[in-house]
Amino acid sequence: MTPPAPACLDFDPATRRLRLDPHDDRFVQDPYEAYAFLHTVAPTFFWEDYGMWCFGGYDAVNRLLRDRRLGRERPGGYLSIAAGGGRAHLSSFDGIEANSMLELEPPVHTRLRTLVNRAFVSRQVERLRPRIEALAHELIDGFEGKKRVDLLPAFAAPLPITVIAEMLGVPVAMGPQLLDWSHRMVAMYMHGRTRQTEERADEAARDFAAFLRGYVAERRRSPGDDLLSLLIAAHEGSQKLSEDELVTSAILLLNAGHEATVHQAGNAVRSILLQGGDARRFFATAEAAEKTVEECLRFDAPLHMFTRYAYGEIDLGDGVSVKPGDQVALLLGMANNDPKAFADPRGFDPARPDQNNVSFGAGIHFCIGAPLARIELQAALKVLFDRLPGLRLAETPRYADAYHFHGLERLLVEW
Repeated sequence: MTPPAPACLDFDPATRRLRLDPHDDRFVQDPYEAYAFLHTVAPTFFWEDYGMWCFGGYDAVNRLLRDRRLGRERPGGYLSIAAGGGRAHLSSFDGIEANSMLELEPPVHTRLRTLVNRAFVSRQVERLRPRIEALAHELIDGFEGKKRVDLLPAFAAPLPITVIAEMLGVPVAMGPQLLDWSHRMVAMYMHGRTRQTEERADEAARDFAAFLRGYVAERRRSPGDDLLSLLIAAHEGSQKLSEDELVTSAILLLNAGHEATVHQAGNAVRSILLQGGDARRFFATAEAAEKTVEECLRFDAPLHMFTRYAYGEIDLGDGVSVKPGDQVALLLGMANNDPKAFADPRGFDPARPDQNNVSFGAGIHFCIGAPLARIELQAALKVLFDRLPGLRLAETPRYADAYHFHGLERLLVEW
């Protein structure tokens, strides 16, 4: 029996065409109701508001993330979109994106990722756990006496931006400015951006790049043991990162190194507190902490959509064929809640035997910072609940209108 459609959407089962405004507050606050309906009637559908086919089944999303016939790079290259005109006001932003491994495919992607990963892994992120724990304690020291606080600006945001700033070797005091630049740039990936959004993103890209070029020049003169120095020194045979690639890679690490983690930290605290009881039970052992973080990533992911371009005429399965240049959407948040892959998907169960998720993607574009994000969440959340065992929600949290991101507007708690 087909369930009734949620009031926020209109679906034609004959054509599998969906009309659903991603800014509709009913969807923003609970996308999982729509996902559950779509899993029942058609986990693959054409989302008219985006103008592309979408895949929401776990197996399909996992498979297509790894399908090399699809990719992030726009056919013709990233800057081909500027050649058509109308993007002069995005020259700084486009210049950054043109060198981003997130937007490129092999062989350029392979070279960039190998060089960046060599520097990134050499930091051995597990060694950062004590620093993350100490930073969590420092942040809690700053607000513990207030008895009520918005955890997003007080804890969830400053922790990852401080960690990545310290790793790169840029001033931690720049944290608020780095956050502002990052927020303005990632707004370009949200649905329904405006000319003002684009101009603010381009200004941020210009200023962010200028700031980092200064630090790159300084590290060339006086290298340290920070990630920026390691990126400068990284090489694969005779291959090294160009100046533009260095700047873009640093921006990508700063943006990706905190943006999704902030959303996930807030979502995780909400998910855990809604379970009731003593939250410390979820972090009683290292294994329990790992399983809890994985369930948080599955249960309420920070990023719900990732798009790919088709590089040929491709049969993607489930009756969907695409032409070269077509975009398809892979719905990570929907896939993580597929009832065919997870028993009781809307039940929060860190001990579930079917624990898995695609929140960090899969394939060659799997999130390079996933190990760091996992350690940040495991360490920081344990400290938070150990220090504030009486932590509780002071109000029902609301999600921000930022699809394809999925994070809270604020997280007011008390203890």
